[in-house]
Amino acid sequence: MLSAQAIALEAPEGPVLLVVSGKVGQPNVGDEAHFDKEMLEALAQHETTTRTPWYDGVTRFSGPLGRAILEAAGAEGESMRVIALNEYAATIPVSDVDHYDVILAMQANGKALRVRDQGPLFVIYPFDTHPELLNEEIFSRSVWQVARIVVE
Repeated sequence: MLSAQAIALEAPEGPVLLVVSGKVGQPNVGDEAHFDKEMLEALAQHETTTRTPWYDGVTRFSGPLGRAILEAAGAEGESMRVIALNEYAATIPVSDVDHYDVILAMQANGKALRVRDQGPLFVIYPFDTHPELLNEEIFSRSVWQVARIVVE
C-alpha cells in the first residue's frame, strides 16, 4: 500500500498522456490525476536495459518509475488496472512496483516511443535483472500504449 505523501499535483499544461483515477489522493482534474509529458519527465526516472519478447536484442528503456507515478497521484490501493489506448487492460499488483523498478517507458534506445512503437507509455519490468519475471503472467502485465491507470 502506498501512502499519499505527494505534494499538490499541478494541472497539466500540455496534452495529457496519462490519467490516473480510482483511489487517488492528489487529483488535479476533478477526481483524477492527469499527467502531461513534462509532468511525467519531472518524476523519478529510471533506465532499464533488458531483453523483451517485443524487441530484438537488448533494449534500453527509460521513463518514470511506476511507484513515482502512484506517489505523485497520492494513490493508495492494492492493485492498478492499466488500460491501453485500444482498451486492452491488465491488473498489476501495487506490490510489483514496490518490489521491482517497473517503469512506464517513454523512450526506447533514447528515442521517444510513438503509438506505432508501443508508446507513448509502455509498462516495462526489469526482466534481465529478475529472471523470475520471465513468464506469461508478467508479460501480460506489460501493457503498451498505456492511457489510463485505475487504482483499486
